[in-house]
Amino acid sequence: MKHLPKHLRPRWRYLAVGIETWPDAALGRRAFQRALWYAAGNLLGDAGSADADLTLLSFSHGDGEGEAIVRARHGHVDDARAVIGCVSEVDDDPVGIRVRGISGTVRACEERYMGRAGGTSTQRDVAFEGAERSAVVRGDARDVRTGSGYVGAAAFDTE
Repeated sequence: MKHLPKHLRPRWRYLAVGIETWPDAALGRRAFQRALWYAAGNLLGDAGSADADLTLLSFSHGDGEGEAIVRARHGHVDDARAVIGCVSEVDDDPVGIRVRGISGTVRACEERYMGRAGGTSTQRDVAFEGAERSAVVRGDARDVRTGSGYVGAAAFDTE
C-alpha cells in the first residue's frame, strides 16, 4: 500500500505537559492515557474526542514529578488544552497538570519544554504545626507527611 502524499497526511501538534503529584503516588502510562481519553470523552463527546485524537507519546513520573508529550490534531489544540486541564486525578491520586508549551515536532517539543521537571527532590525533616515531620522538598515547595497523607506547604510554613 502506498503512502499518502505529504499534503494529504494529517498534521499534528505536540503538547509538553508537566505533572505534579504527592510523592507517594505511582502513576502509570496506561492510567494517564486512560484519564486523558475519559476526560476527552466527557468534555468533547465521542465524535469530538475522536477528532482531537489525543495520544500519549512519552511519559515519565517519579518522586511526585513527571512529564509527558501528548499528540493532538492540528486544529484541535485548544480542545486538547481544555481536556488536559480537566484531568484532576489518575487512579484516585490527585494530580496537577500544566501545559508547558506546544510544538510542531516531537524533537522541538523535547528540546524547548522537556527539561528535567523542577529539579531534584530531597527527603528532610521540617517543623510543621509545632512538630518535627518528614517532608519531600523540591525548590520552595514542601510536601509534608501528616497522619492522613501529604500536605502541600511553602518554605515559610515549615520553619
